[in-house]
This record gives sequence, structure tokens and C-alpha cells, in this order.
Amino acid sequence: MTEPLYNTRILRLAAEIPLQARLETPQASVQKVSPICGSRVTVDLDLDEGGRVKAFGQEVRACALGQASASLLGERVMGQSAGQLAAARDALRLFLGDEDGALPTGWEDYEVFAPARPHKARHPSILLALEAVTEAAEAALTRNRKAAAE
Repeated sequence: MTEPLYNTRILRLAAEIPLQARLETPQASVQKVSPICGSRVTVDLDLDEGGRVKAFGQEVRACALGQASASLLGERVMGQSAGQLAAARDALRLFLGDEDGALPTGWEDYEVFAPARPHKARHPSILLALEAVTEAAEAALTRNRKAAAE
């Protein structure tokens, strides 16, 4: 018997999204919208001198799966580098598309999305928060490098 797509854990995560306050003057801000369902996630972040997330805020207008994914991101985003965030995004993409896909250390809670694997139309919403934060972290890195070079 397969686990339901919208299980109790997904619904609990969706109801408890951390870091939902936008930052006033972020180093980078990115909004991503799923073309399939219209889910929208906006993230703001600041990086420290080492290129790790030191401040983060998000606004989430998404389905329960997108909200749950943003919730998991909010729990572990602090202290992550752009490379770590990109690796987590890529691993989640592979995990959703392949039963043999593995999640990176520290991101194993995304296993909760295993029931969504056969529902390819739901994958973009699940990936939205990680795509937005990865793009924002890369933009902040670029901004900070330019500022340091001036």
C-alpha cells in the first residue's frame, strides 16, 4: 500500500513554516512561480563573509506540498552555502524523479515527498523554495564579489 500524497506530516509542515518575515534590505531577493499550479515563493537572504546564509525570510503562497517544502527549507537554511543549497536542490530533483535518488546529509527529511514521485506535475511546487533560495544565494554571492572588487 502506498502512502497518501497529502499525509499528516506534509500537512503539519505546511501549517508551521518558519522564517516567514521578509527581510527589509536583503542582499538578494528572488521570486519563483510554478507555471503548472501557480504556487509562488519569494525568498530574501543575506550571506556572511564566508558565503553562508546569515539571514533569511520567505513569503509562501503555495499548495500544501510547496508549503511543506518551504517549511523544511526554513528549518535548515541558516548557515548553508550557495553550493550546499544547489546540491540539495539537485538531489531533491533527482530524488523525485528516480526511486534510487538519494538526499544529501542534513536534508533527509525531504523523504516525506517520496509519495509525490509518480505525480510529476507536483514536482515543480516541491522544488520551488529550493530553486528560489539557490538563485538568491548565487545572486548575493555575485553582488558581494562585485562590491568587494570595487
